[in-house]
Amino acid sequence: MQTELETIRLDKWLWTARFFKTRKLAADAISGGKVHVNNQRAKPGKDIKPGTLLSISKDGLRWDITIIALSKQRRPASEAVLLYEETAESLAKRQRQIIQQREQRELFDFSGQDHKPNKKERRLIHRFKQA
Repeated sequence: MQTELETIRLDKWLWTARFFKTRKLAADAISGGKVHVNNQRAKPGKDIKPGTLLSISKDGLRWDITIIALSKQRRPASEAVLLYEETAESLAKRQRQIIQQREQRELFDFSGQDHKPNKKERRLIHRFKQA
């Protein structure tokens, strides 16, 4: 972790903090309104510094965090979590959502699909779709 940085681009920080796999995905999320800086929409090139509040929506989940440190290099996940601090309400709400999604997945019945269609079944499906 480097502490000599005073500001860093928002998309780059989201990438280093491991919220997104690539800077392009981070930039797309910011442009799409999934990331808010101090409760306002921002652009991927916005300079951020420690103390900035971020709201990140991803995969139906939401993080409300405060930036603590900056890093220009992507580090292991164990070090990436040291770059920010999540609010207690955000953490509790996200954990409830994860539990709810897990319960919904258990209720969904996958037994109707025993296997992928074989070649003969695919031909029948294809003929049915053309008719």
